[in-house]
Amino acid sequence: MTPIQTPILQQQLQQQYRSSSKRKLDDDDENNMLDDDLVYVRMRKQETTKTAVNSWSRGGGGVGSNGGGLLKKKSEIQFFIRMMPKGNSVVIHAYPEDTVKSILERLVELNSIPIFEQRLIFGGKQLQWEQTVAQCGIQKDSHVEHVGRMRSTEHPQAWQVVNDMVTVVYDLCRQVEVDEAAKTVKSLLTNYISLALTPKPKLDADSATSYFGIFMNSSAISVLVTLYISPFKGNKDTADCCIRHFLNCCRTSLSKIFHTQVARVALEFCKLLRRGAGTHDPLYLFCRSSLGDFLEAAEVSLASSEDQNFKGLVLVQDLFPFVRELADSLLMNLDSSNDSPSLACPLLTNIGDFTAFLVPVRTGIEQHQALRGHVPYHKLDRNGLVMEEIEYLHLLYNQLLCKIDTCLHKMEKRFVDKEMVHEENYFYPACSLYLSLLKELHKISKLYDGAPEKLRSVLMRQKTVMCLMVVKYAKRADEHQWILEHKNVTTFEARRHLAMMIFPEVKEDYEELHEMLIDRSQLLTESFEYIARADPESLRAGLFMEFKNEEATGPGVLREWFLLVCQAIFNQANALFVACPNDRTRFLPNSASKVHPLHLEYFRFCGRVIALALMHKVQVGIVFDRTFFLQLAGNPITLEDIRDADPHLYKSCKQILDMDSGFIDSDALGLTFVREVEELGHRKAVELCSGGKNIVVNSKNRAKYVDLLIKDRFVKSISEQVSHFSQGFADILSCSKLQQFFFRGLEPEDLDYMLRGSEDAISVEDWKAHTEYNGYKETDIQISWFWEIVGRMTAEEKKVLLFFWTSVKYLPVEGFCGLGSRLHIYKSHEPCNRLPSSHTCFHRLCFPVYSSMPVMEARLKVITQEHIGSSFGTW
Repeated sequence: MTPIQTPILQQQLQQQYRSSSKRKLDDDDENNMLDDDLVYVRMRKQETTKTAVNSWSRGGGGVGSNGGGLLKKKSEIQFFIRMMPKGNSVVIHAYPEDTVKSILERLVELNSIPIFEQRLIFGGKQLQWEQTVAQCGIQKDSHVEHVGRMRSTEHPQAWQVVNDMVTVVYDLCRQVEVDEAAKTVKSLLTNYISLALTPKPKLDADSATSYFGIFMNSSAISVLVTLYISPFKGNKDTADCCIRHFLNCCRTSLSKIFHTQVARVALEFCKLLRRGAGTHDPLYLFCRSSLGDFLEAAEVSLASSEDQNFKGLVLVQDLFPFVRELADSLLMNLDSSNDSPSLACPLLTNIGDFTAFLVPVRTGIEQHQALRGHVPYHKLDRNGLVMEEIEYLHLLYNQLLCKIDTCLHKMEKRFVDKEMVHEENYFYPACSLYLSLLKELHKISKLYDGAPEKLRSVLMRQKTVMCLMVVKYAKRADEHQWILEHKNVTTFEARRHLAMMIFPEVKEDYEELHEMLIDRSQLLTESFEYIARADPESLRAGLFMEFKNEEATGPGVLREWFLLVCQAIFNQANALFVACPNDRTRFLPNSASKVHPLHLEYFRFCGRVIALALMHKVQVGIVFDRTFFLQLAGNPITLEDIRDADPHLYKSCKQILDMDSGFIDSDALGLTFVREVEELGHRKAVELCSGGKNIVVNSKNRAKYVDLLIKDRFVKSISEQVSHFSQGFADILSCSKLQQFFFRGLEPEDLDYMLRGSEDAISVEDWKAHTEYNGYKETDIQISWFWEIVGRMTAEEKKVLLFFWTSVKYLPVEGFCGLGSRLHIYKSHEPCNRLPSSHTCFHRLCFPVYSSMPVMEARLKVITQEHIGSSFGTW
């Protein structure tokens, strides 16, 4: 790189020696000093050239070449002093015989720092008071470093370290040779960050602002960028590795309390690199990405350019250039990402940065909208966000939504043409990009009137491809739960896939699994001890199950345990749950469960067991009543929701609501706001509201009466049981806070399918189509006999045979293809009088070569009648 290739920054580096005393710095200039001047930081307005010249002329020298009308003497030497702590540079004129102390005395009038707290550094050495300018070797246009208030400043060591670093970088910019330059600068930057990690009496946002204010005010950022664009050999590489090192260390070492301030540092690096190196420069892209990380990691405070108290905050307006850059890239390349999905990989990085920058921007817009009702509109334009930027984001939303609509339409054609069936990995980057962009559009849509409807329209139009992408390409780390807010544009398969990703993934390493050894005769009690008393973290890895005195282990035994323990949990003899009158496989908590002294602990245990069954994808054959499901989702219960749970109460409430007003106002029913409850064999009256026994039900308050009656019966009476079940369920999720979200993202019927599985009769043809043979051939007579016998079995016998074969009694809603693996029939070499055997973990059924169909049928009849396996609903 030659000097002419970097005209702005290189000219500033060359001109810093000539023009330092000719310009003033007002308050607005100081805020933008790193944009206007990369190396030379000007004096404040109150420290003008004229004042300095008049003050310093008494000491025999001057600050400016023409300030105050003074003439320079031929023997004077002009040199530069970079002042600390502000980082301002001043020009000094002195005689060779002037002492260091005399120069420090002049500086006292400028910065009001006592002379004993000041020192000058030249050539890496501290100058002594008694030395003269000549003795120090200071010549024309030399640079001298000033260190002030080192003992009384808040962070004296930080000032020292950053000053030393800037000195080294200045030398490199002037082509002064420095041994192991990159190592030296990186070491100083590491030391600076380590000082932030030093324990302090009080570490808060103000102290973090003060600490990184040193880095901002010391010209460290500007000199590092100047070094990066320097034409001298090796400087660019040195600056590149040092800047990356600094930002990486800040990201990995510093707590979030510093991230807002580090974001300001990264922002300044981005501003200067964008001007000096361009928007395609690798270091600029790295700094921009780092800035996005810091913005996303910290709750970054925002301010407008008109805010008088924006010190230490990020300006909202400063973020929009990056938003525009990233948005332009997305708009330009989205089409090509569909035609060549591999091109979507760099766009995935861009969408991550795009999201990070929009986090604080959306926050600012939300704050702006919150103020609209309390502050005059013209005030918002001055002190809030710039309206042009708010309108720009709205326009961008519409453009991106239109573009993604087109991309999804093209992707749907690929699904229809079956291209993606054979090239799933090839299309992953593009589909992941589209899902990520839709998530961001979902968040933006909440900021503008009418925007959510536009997004919903696109999702509805592209429902097929959306759901296919979710099922095939949505991963646990992608956080696509937002789609569950649009349940009406999703299928059961998509909702189930997204809900299941809220669970942790079951480990394959047996050493990581939670081990259980259960006695069948003490099934519920011992299962409770293993599950309820366990650390949730150990359960999230998965379960390994054995029955005492039995050799069998593995997934098949675990599936059997889930069926048996759920049979015990929902057995009404244990008083934990009650079945709905019209569906004995549908349950809700028993309001009288407190007869069991540990009933609440058992409800937490039940929540864990159900969550673990879902995590292990075991259909246990039971479902929740709608009223129970709605409470788990945090939703209200209406009259129509209680139809299955209590048909009698539903019918009575309907009659009250439909009854003639005159009849009910005559008090013919004799109802008040009281509910009669039977508890432990005794009946008692419970008031539905304060003074309920004195409030007569009439035509005006009957709706309220019905509502309170339903809430008392299905919410209040079992609130503790539901709460503890919810806690147990949340214990198993990857994030316990998502418990309610899990249920809200599903329809009640979805959970039915996931827990009970298919309600359809077992199809022998489907069963046969998913079975393979080992030792036998499909054309063997024994195989023909087998399927003919199975075809004549009752529905219950088929379930028992399937359970004996696989430990699966309730098929997934997809049927046999949902089992995850095919079934197998093996030829055994045992005598024909032996019964069939099975290896449930591997879905293997083994039987010998029976001599006739009656013999085979008799053997299978024994299995289907005598093998342990009972259905729910027969208790």
